[in-house]
Amino acid sequence: MFDTSHGDPPVPAPAVEEPRGCLFALSQPPLMIFLAVIGILLLLAAVHDLFLL
Repeated sequence: MFDTSHGDPPVPAPAVEEPRGCLFALSQPPLMIFLAVIGILLLLAAVHDLFLL
């Protein structure tokens, strides 16, 4: 086989990604919106139980 690289540097191997933890997951806006909605619903249910029943 002929060498067709013409002196180009070799392509580096892809970097190994580090595992992402819980803080990365919590920084995602859709997840935070979902958790905020669930929290508000729980808060409203607790307030309703405490003060209106």
